[in-house]
Amino acid sequence: MGLLVGFDLDGTLVDSRPQILAAFAAVAAETGTRIDPAVVGGRMGLKLEDELGHWFAPADVAAAAAAYRRHYRELATRTAPLPGALAALAAVKAAGGDTAIVTAKHASTVGACLDAAGVAADTVVSYVHGPEKAAVLRRLGAVAYVGDTPPDMAAAVTAGAVGVGVATGSFTEVELRAAGAQVTLAALGGFAACLAVLGAPRQS
Repeated sequence: MGLLVGFDLDGTLVDSRPQILAAFAAVAAETGTRIDPAVVGGRMGLKLEDELGHWFAPADVAAAAAAYRRHYRELATRTAPLPGALAALAAVKAAGGDTAIVTAKHASTVGACLDAAGVAADTVVSYVHGPEKAAVLRRLGAVAYVGDTPPDMAAAVTAGAVGVGVATGSFTEVELRAAGAQVTLAALGGFAACLAVLGAPRQS
């Protein structure tokens, strides 16, 4: 089976935290709703509507999501790749493999983020989180999934892929290992060295 490596986006390949939190702050100001950025930051990786459900009544979530995406598309032009991200994607290609970005970010905003950061992959699957990511990874035949959150690592485990946790988001290497990561990195700069591990056959 060929080498296909999946990557999360926010907090893994790109440093989008400032733009995400700024968009939430804009929504809070526009709607007069209190949104705690520290809490949002600690849960980053959720689908937008799921996060907004913690702050808005169900009937107001759709409008809040539309407002968020309006603000975020303008802010996304400032998105930068995280250190080692472009090299990690290139390393997979150099090894004869393919890359997939599997993210909870919505299709209406993911393109702006990728373009600004100069990040590209063979496949991009958006608006999936948790078990949904696992289903996508299994369908794609991913041998590994690289991410920065415990749900990312749980998705890798469920999909029978190697979980590679990078501590560039809100979680430590210890927390990522506890969630199922088989490999942990402080940042993606060390990713190329672990490609031999990722080339192992998928678990059934």
